[in-house]
Amino acid sequence: MLINDPGRRIREAVSVLEPGLVAIRRDLHAHPELAFEETRTAGVVAGELARLAIPHRTGLGRTGVVGVIEGGRPGPTLAIRADMDALPIQEDTGLPFASTVAGKMHACGHDIHTTTLLGVAAVLKDLAPQLAGRVLLVFQPAEEILEGAAAMIADGAAEGIDLALGFHNHPDMKVGTFGFARGACLAASDRFDLIVRGRSGHAAHPYAAVDPIVAAAHFVAQAQTVVSREIKPLHPAVVTIAQFTGGTTYNIIPERVHLRGTVRTLHQAARDTAEEAIRRLVAGLETTMRVACTLDYQRKVPPLVNDDRVLEPTMAAVRAQFGEVVEEGEPSMGSEDFAEFAARAPAFQLRIGSGAEGRDDRLHNDKYQPDERCIGLGVQALSRAALELLS
Repeated sequence: MLINDPGRRIREAVSVLEPGLVAIRRDLHAHPELAFEETRTAGVVAGELARLAIPHRTGLGRTGVVGVIEGGRPGPTLAIRADMDALPIQEDTGLPFASTVAGKMHACGHDIHTTTLLGVAAVLKDLAPQLAGRVLLVFQPAEEILEGAAAMIADGAAEGIDLALGFHNHPDMKVGTFGFARGACLAASDRFDLIVRGRSGHAAHPYAAVDPIVAAAHFVAQAQTVVSREIKPLHPAVVTIAQFTGGTTYNIIPERVHLRGTVRTLHQAARDTAEEAIRRLVAGLETTMRVACTLDYQRKVPPLVNDDRVLEPTMAAVRAQFGEVVEEGEPSMGSEDFAEFAARAPAFQLRIGSGAEGRDDRLHNDKYQPDERCIGLGVQALSRAALELLS
């Protein structure tokens, strides 16, 4: 029998769960773990799933956890994913539950995400008879290095999924609001290391050396033309050289320079063009500047593409639960390895407002303090979405 007022039932369930969820979040916040080190976090997750009598597997993608909720009727498999890892940042919030681990902090809100999905697990466990299908609760490690999703998928975490739902807190949106972007909402992320080798010598006699600093500087300047002159203006792209390392003192031309850069694109054609252009520029550098170059170019994750088949029912569920609290936003050139799940099944990533009154927080900041009310609100939104998607 279908429930007559799912919104009220979900709200009432969350009101009971919320104090316990906030306590879990604060515990996780005080004990952050970096990528593929999330053993304590995974233990907390597994313990909560066991307490809820939800079958689960551990050790997927090294430290990932997947729980399974079987619905009361046949239907598709919906994966709901949360990331668990922290960042190598020294926290400076002064909170009573601030990080107890030097140099590590939940500055992207993955403690919020993990806790939110535990709340969804509790709500959907109770509503399981109303679901037509099953829910996979995917607790993923190592999002911050864009490797955890691929590791979990390699261990079978995406097998049999028909739909995927992700979410992220947004401190740039007021708590109580929700957002979305259509199509490609987050960029592909590729990276490269470039070693430029010259011939060292005295800085007063550059003609007797081959200067890798000058050659590398030429490459940095030329790389700016990849976006401005080779990629269609309507295809957003970013090429950033973020590290330039070489030399030891004032009067020595070094033997080598090491550059590190990132390439972000929303379209496959732009992604291909950028890589081809960078490889061509590196090859030309060797000819024109008499250096030897070694380029290690790695494609990390594809663009995260929101599929209307998941987006529309999810946003309808959010509106049914909360009213008109939805904002359509723009794509971001940030990246997210939930894209690996989205490449395998229709998917959507929901934006959950976490901005606290009177604050101007940003992700990856040492003073980041999301409004904890976003946990319960996120539980409501995602639980209602699951009911809609598996109706």
